[in-house]
Amino acid sequence: MLSPEMPILVLTTGGTIDKIYFDALSDYQVGETVVSKLLDIARVKRPFRIEEVVRKDSLELDDADRALIRDRVAAAPESHIIITHGTDTMTETAKLLSAIAGKTVVLVGALAPARFGESDASFNLGMAFATVQVAAPGVYITMSGSVFRADKVVKDREKGAFVPTEG
Repeated sequence: MLSPEMPILVLTTGGTIDKIYFDALSDYQVGETVVSKLLDIARVKRPFRIEEVVRKDSLELDDADRALIRDRVAAAPESHIIITHGTDTMTETAKLLSAIAGKTVVLVGALAPARFGESDASFNLGMAFATVQVAAPGVYITMSGSVFRADKVVKDREKGAFVPTEG
């Protein structure tokens, strides 16, 4: 378990959690992260720091972006890391991170933008903060009230949810 004085690193990569609606374009785009605001509203007292890695929809992430995320996780002095990430390719990034030993990494996102009143973003981020503090080293995904080992989950687009895999 993470000691109370050890900070948690939050890496932001974009995704739905940070999307905003541009009226003029009639489109959603990834905006500036709202993670700091969400943690402030939640009155999080645990030490943390936030770093932006990229600001993209996860469908736009490429191998170079994933390598950058991996390198930031590997180089971080923190051993407990949360990554905000779009849900469509979250498991792909998680696979790349699985080779990093000795760190507890939790990927989290949202199915509705955090700026929406009925978003799952705050709850999911809270789950990620809890998970990263108590889980053994490894890579996890937490969404919709569930925690999954990253190598044992897929996104079921028809259900709009992450579901465990067999094995």
